[in-house]
Amino acid sequence: MTNQPNIIIFITDDQGYGDLSCMGNTDFRTPQLDQLAASGARFTSWYSNSPVCSPSRAALLTGRYPGHAGVRAILAGHRTATGLPARVPSLATALKNMGYQTALFGKWHLGLAPGSRPGDHGFDEMFGFMAGCVDYFSHIFYWGMNTGWPGQNPTHDLWHNGQETWDYNGRYLTELITEKAVGYIRQATRREQPFFTYVAYNAPHYPMHAPVKYMQRFAHLPWDRQVMAAMLSAVDDGVGEIVAELERQNVRENTLIFFMSDNGPSRESRNWLDGRPDPYYGGSAGQLKGHKFSLFEGGIRVPAMLSWPAYIPGGQVLPAPLAAMDIFPTCLCAANEALDGYELDGMDLMPYVAGGQPLRERDLFWEMDGQTALRRGPWKLVLDGQLVEGEPAQAPLHLANLDEDMAERHNLAAAYPELAAELSAAARTWRAALEQRWQDEWLAHGI
Repeated sequence: MTNQPNIIIFITDDQGYGDLSCMGNTDFRTPQLDQLAASGARFTSWYSNSPVCSPSRAALLTGRYPGHAGVRAILAGHRTATGLPARVPSLATALKNMGYQTALFGKWHLGLAPGSRPGDHGFDEMFGFMAGCVDYFSHIFYWGMNTGWPGQNPTHDLWHNGQETWDYNGRYLTELITEKAVGYIRQATRREQPFFTYVAYNAPHYPMHAPVKYMQRFAHLPWDRQVMAAMLSAVDDGVGEIVAELERQNVRENTLIFFMSDNGPSRESRNWLDGRPDPYYGGSAGQLKGHKFSLFEGGIRVPAMLSWPAYIPGGQVLPAPLAAMDIFPTCLCAANEALDGYELDGMDLMPYVAGGQPLRERDLFWEMDGQTALRRGPWKLVLDGQLVEGEPAQAPLHLANLDEDMAERHNLAAAYPELAAELSAAARTWRAALEQRWQDEWLAHGI
């Protein structure tokens, strides 16, 4: 690898494992993402590092477990909210130091206070919003009103390079994110520098908004599924437009593109926008158990793909358990940067996806409030796992063989007591070390 690739990371919001046609969905199709997957590697056991958005994004952009990056929970949306600590290097910072042009289009949700914004973490260009969600047409953040923070009336939340902009009122944000990314790529390719573009679509996070032209494509579906299909179809079109611009600029071959969702599908009743407490059923985790907020597979296993035509063979479907934190080291190694100077929990995937080399064995860990989870090979352990947030744990200890039972229907803890005890000890040891570091390093410094 001699030429530094351009790098594009797409991330969607609350998109379930089963909501792409290349991942098995049958009631609507996502042809552009299907084509992107076919051009490289599609992962069938890809994980977010958290079942909620801020920690998941922190892991993706730092190469660390969320607790090691200083972000363990959904961050507040008020304008004094701190977030990703400035001393934690981001992928944008690392690539900028290597001469890359860097840009973010879409959702940030890693802090609004000075020191926590995109420009403080290596992004030269930013167009999007700072909080966790906005209305797709007015670009107003409504969901902090009951948090008890002062000034939490509905807040406008659309920004360009640190300045609020009202120039796009009424524009559908998914299409606007695509438009800005395409325009940026068109300009960036004229310069003699590679570029890193982080395209963070807020779809299909609530509120469930889509223009009529997308809704009409799926008029045969029930409303909750119709609007999910419409929102993801707008994303799919956007990915297609961005890839087409790369082809027009003759840079597609040497552009590394990664796509994932930040966590599993949301069942939050506010998706409905009508005040009813009935959960939302529009998103699908496929065969998986659980949703957003849960450490069962449906909350953390997500659709993902990696394409780089110059180096990654197409048509691959790879089953190894991998995670968002692996993207930081993968991108840096693809760009010929040594990893020695970085604290990382992830690993470089290029030998695996480009050369077919075996991966080193490792445990993967997760934590969310009272839940802790571990994956080792085919085995998945969940301690105090919640199927639905706010409800009691399903069991103190749940053990499943995902090769035989990816839906985690059967608890094998009693059948394999020694393995259950071994994995439980490993998970608790990891969690205890994380909690100790959180106290000593992050809370001690005001995180």
